Amino acid sequence: MLTSICGINWGDEGKGRMVDLLSRDYDIVCRYQGGNNAGHTVVNDRGRFILNLLPSGILREDVVNVMGPGMVIDLKHLCGEIQKLREGGITISPENLKISDKAIITMPYNVLQDIMEEDRLSKATGKPYGSTRRGIAPVYADKYLKKAFRMGELLNPELLYKRLPDIVDWKNMTIKAYGFNPITVADMKAYFEEYGTLLKDYIVDVGAYLNAAHAEGKKIMFEAQLGALRDIDYGIVPYTSSSSTIAAYAPIGAGVPNLKIDKSIGIMKAYSSCVGAGPFTCEYFGEKAEKLRELGGEYGAATGRPRRVGPFDVVASRYGIMCQGADEIALTKLDVLDGYDEIEICTHYELEGKIIDHFPFTDVLDMCKPVFEKVKGWHTDISGCRRKEDLPKEALDYIRLLEELCGCKIKYVSVGAERDACIVMD
Repeated sequence: MLTSICGINWGDEGKGRMVDLLSRDYDIVCRYQGGNNAGHTVVNDRGRFILNLLPSGILREDVVNVMGPGMVIDLKHLCGEIQKLREGGITISPENLKISDKAIITMPYNVLQDIMEEDRLSKATGKPYGSTRRGIAPVYADKYLKKAFRMGELLNPELLYKRLPDIVDWKNMTIKAYGFNPITVADMKAYFEEYGTLLKDYIVDVGAYLNAAHAEGKKIMFEAQLGALRDIDYGIVPYTSSSSTIAAYAPIGAGVPNLKIDKSIGIMKAYSSCVGAGPFTCEYFGEKAEKLRELGGEYGAATGRPRRVGPFDVVASRYGIMCQGADEIALTKLDVLDGYDEIEICTHYELEGKIIDHFPFTDVLDMCKPVFEKVKGWHTDISGCRRKEDLPKEALDYIRLLEELCGCKIKYVSVGAERDACIVMD
C-alpha cells in the first residue's frame, strides 16, 4: 500500500497531525519535497513537537522515516531538529531515519540569497514574495542549474572539496552584486564538517531501500509539505514554494519513480488559512479575522508569522482536490468553529461582475471577490466527540455540505490537536 498525504489549499492544513495519527498503520513515512520552510505541528502523549524537515512518523518508534531526493536539507537546521527531539525523549538512529544520498543540501549562501532578494523586493516594489527566508528558492535554482551539492557527496569529502572553490566563486558574483561581503571556501567547508559529519551514518540509497520494502509488502506513506496552491506549477505563482507539492510527484520525490500511489488523502481545514503574500480571495479582515485567528491559533509553525484567515473556500478547495487527485479528505480543526452561531462559506467568486465557480489564473485572482453563503453553526464544544454520532446535527450538516460542494468524501474529521481527537466517518 502506497498512500500520499497531501495539502489541498495553501499549506498549514494539519498534515503533520494526520500523518502522526495514520502512520500507526504504516511501516515507513517518507517526505518527498521541500525543506525547512514549513512546519508540521504534532501533539501526542509524548508532548508537542514542531517538525520542519523530519517526517512526522519520527514520533512513532516502530516507523522508519525517509527523507527523499526531492527534498532540500539545511544541515544545521536538521541537526538542531534531531537534537530537540532527542531532548524530548524521541529515539533517532540510522535504523529509523534514512536520508537520500540524492537529496540537495541547502547552503548558508542560499539562505543569504533568499534574504537579500526579499529585502530588495521590499524596497524596490513593496511586494516581496513572502518567502520564509530559509533559502528554498535559491537552492532549488542551484539544483536545476546543476550547481548544488547532494547529501551523498558528504561521503566523499575529497571530491566535494574539489568542487567547492568554483561554486563559491560563482556564487560570490551574485552576492557581491547585492552589495554584501563575499563568502569564503573556508566557511563553507566548516559548514560541511561541523554538521555534515553528524549526518553521514544516515545517508543511503533510499530508492533501493524503498523498492525492497515495497517488494516485501511494507506499507509506505508519502508526506507532502505545503498544499496544492503552493505548488511550483499549479499554485499561485510566484507566491508558491519552489518544489512540487502534488501527490503525483510523491514517488519521484521519494526516490521510487517506478512505483505508483494507491491512495491520495487530501488534508483541508474546516476554514481557510494562508501564510505569506499572494492572492487569498476569501480573506477576512479586522475583528472577523482576529477572532478566527485566535480561536484557531493561526501562527506559522516554521516562522511564527500570523496566518491570514477566512471562511472555507469551496472554489480553491475543489481545485486543490483535483490537483491532488484526492480519493478522500481529512477535515481538520472543525472544533475551531464551535463558537459561531452562523458560519460563512465562500461558495463562488465574482470576477468582473460574473459569478464563477472555477479557480482562475493567478493574474486575475486579485480581481476576484468572494461570494459568501451562511449556514447554521452548532455553538457547542465538540472537542470531546470521538464518534460521528457524538457530533451535533449542525456540525454533521456542515461536513456533508462541504463534501457535496467539493465532490470528495470526507473520511476523517479532526476535533482537536491531540492524537486521538479524530472521528472516522463511514
